[in-house]
Amino acid sequence: METLMEEEEYNWREVKLPSLIPVVPPPELERETGERRRGRDIVIAIDHGPNSKHAFDWAVTHICRLADTIHLVHAVSSLRNEIVYEATQALMEKLAIEAFEVAMVKTVARIVEGDAGKVICREAERLKPAAVVMGTRGRSLIKSVLQGSVGEHCFHHCKTAPIIIVPGKEAGEESVI
Repeated sequence: METLMEEEEYNWREVKLPSLIPVVPPPELERETGERRRGRDIVIAIDHGPNSKHAFDWAVTHICRLADTIHLVHAVSSLRNEIVYEATQALMEKLAIEAFEVAMVKTVARIVEGDAGKVICREAERLKPAAVVMGTRGRSLIKSVLQGSVGEHCFHHCKTAPIIIVPGKEAGEESVI
């Protein structure tokens, strides 16, 4: 059985992140191996919801280490919508600064047009990251099966297994980390 490749157009826009983050030379870790010193790529799927922020906080706190690069990915239905682009750019700038302050990691951001599940899987295929991190709405099993889920789609289709962060009940509207 052969894999059917979709002939879908792939539109995206890089987000120019602020130059407020100082340029830091690569860490000099004498005891570390050369491969580890280069750092890893970590994809974090974000949107404007609190569960996405919780997943971002969890990833920065628990996965990221010095010399890693975070790739923020946000899926939109149309790249021509400037209001959505500007709001997402502001969010990504804020998250990039926070990631640098907390874990001293470099951040690259990209807004991609298309279905969220397919976009995240495509970016994971392109980057070959060490991890793909995303939040979930915390739907019940029945709702998730009936309505579908981006996390479930990525779980079944990404070559890199995603880490799906389920918010705790005590998280409410804010991140607990």
